[in-house]
Amino acid sequence: MVAPINYNSIHSLADTWAITGENFADIVALNDRHSDPPVALTYAQLRDKIQTFATGLQDLGVTPHQHLAIFADNSPRWFIADQGSMLAGAVNAVRSAQADRQELLYILADSNSRTLIVENRQTLSKLALDSEKVDLNLIVLLSDEAVDQDSAIPQYNFAQVMAQGEGKTPTPVPRQEEDLATLIYTSGTTGQPKGVMLSHGNLLHQVRELGSVIIPRPGDQVLSILPCWHSLERSAEYFFLSRGCTLNYTSIRHFKNDVKQIKPHHIVGVPRLWESLYEGVQKTFREKSPGQQKLINFFFGVSHQYILAKRIAHNLSLNHLHASAIARWVARCRALVLSPLHHLGDKIVYHKVRQAAGGRLETLISGGGALARHLDDFYEITSIPVLVGYGLTETAPVTNARVHKHNLRYSSGRPVPLTEIRIVDPETKRDLPPETQGLVLIRGPQVMQGYYNKPEATAKVLDPEGWFDSGDLGWVTPQNDLILTGRAKDTIVLSNGENIEPQPIEDACLRSAYIDQIMLVGQDQKFLGALIVPNFDALQKWAETKNLQITLPEPSASNEAMEASGLYDPQVVGLMRSELQREVRDRPGYRADDQIKDFRFVPAPFSLENGMMTQTLKLKRPVVTQTYQNLIDEMF
Repeated sequence: MVAPINYNSIHSLADTWAITGENFADIVALNDRHSDPPVALTYAQLRDKIQTFATGLQDLGVTPHQHLAIFADNSPRWFIADQGSMLAGAVNAVRSAQADRQELLYILADSNSRTLIVENRQTLSKLALDSEKVDLNLIVLLSDEAVDQDSAIPQYNFAQVMAQGEGKTPTPVPRQEEDLATLIYTSGTTGQPKGVMLSHGNLLHQVRELGSVIIPRPGDQVLSILPCWHSLERSAEYFFLSRGCTLNYTSIRHFKNDVKQIKPHHIVGVPRLWESLYEGVQKTFREKSPGQQKLINFFFGVSHQYILAKRIAHNLSLNHLHASAIARWVARCRALVLSPLHHLGDKIVYHKVRQAAGGRLETLISGGGALARHLDDFYEITSIPVLVGYGLTETAPVTNARVHKHNLRYSSGRPVPLTEIRIVDPETKRDLPPETQGLVLIRGPQVMQGYYNKPEATAKVLDPEGWFDSGDLGWVTPQNDLILTGRAKDTIVLSNGENIEPQPIEDACLRSAYIDQIMLVGQDQKFLGALIVPNFDALQKWAETKNLQITLPEPSASNEAMEASGLYDPQVVGLMRSELQREVRDRPGYRADDQIKDFRFVPAPFSLENGMMTQTLKLKRPVVTQTYQNLIDEMF
């Protein structure tokens, strides 16, 4: 195994690529097979293009510490613009080209950007900039489209910027680790997004220390599907590329095919992605004959007992943290007895799941939200390693992560090096005893400098000693693993005063084959209710066995149309009620107040397109609530 490169001697993230360009020169760094034409850049080529782009920007007037905005999506050119602008000495503010116009205009103004880099003319046209109202010196298209020669603000396309810098070297810009590198604007589940100020030191911490989680090899294939401007994807890309891996760009459209063809070693994603993979496998199982389904369910049942026994035996069961030596010995014996059947299930069923995922996956890295327990179990049974990490945009983002040698399921893992975690009382901020739930505070080299131009918002979450208030609730095991239990601001308070964390209950309900998405409601009410997006494929197959007719409603279906679809047939309602009751009752830590007493079906999935999810696929609870307020009122 090649020893990883030491990056302790550099002080700017952009200096990474001169090092990788020399050490991994002929290895492909960025591979975009879906662009037209396809693009594959070696590390030496990537280094040269970053330097050329940086020189071009400097020649066009970009100065050290100047702010510039990049509104574009995944592509090698995005990476070149990102790191080229940093090498030129600029501070970039990044966002998707697909984001709402008003949000992009807000970021452009709030970040005080003087240069705007956009994906193409379509993105620029969407912005409809008024040159008299924006203080811009330069606009760059990442496409090679013709630019507007008569524009009041000088415009250049990608090829022209590269031509401007061709044959020259960028003027060195001395940087320190505390210098600002980028502004990443929070997704904004409520209110306007805030610009998170991340320094070069914040980002270099991730490059240097994520090797404590996994040690990829030069040439390992990595599949990139998250938005490139997203904090998790961005730091993951910097880390994997610093280790000489090949980054392959993909999308939801091409993901399943690319997994099979590229056969990745590592994929970074959010829980919704792993849920979709799981549901794809479940759909395949549902298409088997009744006899085959019975056999598959038998093996999964046995294997579930097997992995639980193994966890207890190795002191890696969250529900048995204080198991005695005798209990662990009994579990070891139980695992030994179940092992032959588990391995038979692997030979007949599980290996096919791995082959469908390319056959050589070493790590699925999950972040950006809690991973439902049934998904954790499924991937362990099928021997697809999932390492869950934790962090926020404000922490660059990784603060905690599970590792292969200590993979405590349902946890977010231990702190990565140089990181501290405190659990405090949400009201008094006093430290709480071990294994007691409270507010999660974080301190470390990856914690942001603050919110740009928002000192009051910064002071609310970052104290003078450097402790960042995550807004998350959780507790810590005796072995220092972080267990998240919900978001403080997502807490539903019932009229009896009971506090309910919706996420764990929602995750439990998603184990049902008939539920695709769910959001709990019930603030200030006597009981919990739910808005449910059903899994129509599974529900229709079930309905056929009952001689019922269920039709897929239109996304904008009225209440009358929903009634006419057959979804509220007493048998369907009874099925869904029993599914909810079973999954909620089977959840560890179940309480009577967790019961979902009523529910309503919604006609369309919560999505980015309809504004009910952020671009990192988190529910915008206030938006969903406002959209379906009439259904919520019906329940209560």
